[in-house]
Amino acid sequence: MRYRSAQILSVQNLLARNLGARARSGEVKRWQAKSIDAMALLEEQKQALKATLAVMRCMDAQISAVERSVLAKVKARADFKALKTVSGIGDVLALTIALETGDIGRFAGPGNFASYARTVKSTRESNGKKKGQGNTKCGNKYLAWAFIEAANFAVRYDATIKRWYQKKCASSLAVVALKAVAHKLARACYYVMKDGRSFDAARAFG
Repeated sequence: MRYRSAQILSVQNLLARNLGARARSGEVKRWQAKSIDAMALLEEQKQALKATLAVMRCMDAQISAVERSVLAKVKARADFKALKTVSGIGDVLALTIALETGDIGRFAGPGNFASYARTVKSTRESNGKKKGQGNTKCGNKYLAWAFIEAANFAVRYDATIKRWYQKKCASSLAVVALKAVAHKLARACYYVMKDGRSFDAARAFG
């Protein structure tokens, strides 16, 4: 996925440097040879764009093949099914969280799991003053990514979570509010995986 994203960024950078233009990633993915031929670029630059897009599409095919293979093996797992009930979490995020978490029983509680997923602050405070900061790289970076992605989808499509997020935004920065949503989702996922029960947004964000 990172390599595929790098190809898209390469295309966007080439356009910005030579045409002063911007292109959304979704737009880049839809381009065909004739779209590139119509651009006011040198032939060598057009060839470079076509080669980059060819590499990107090859990666798309391989990513899809890997996802189909892995999903076929985990769909029967109870933790995967339970995670699919959580707002903002689909096949790929449920797959990532389930496999990166492993045995949920190895975490003493939801706070421990949320910390491992990097959804808690690492700053140390005393009497309201910052006294230092812990190692921000402790924990699992893939879980951190998954819960932030889930938070982005959740505030977009779940009305209960969206209201909670907007209320949080009124008293803090949007990025802080989003991290707070990710933290609550991580804690909720702990119970979902541990007990096998469905996600309840009203209870998690009440």
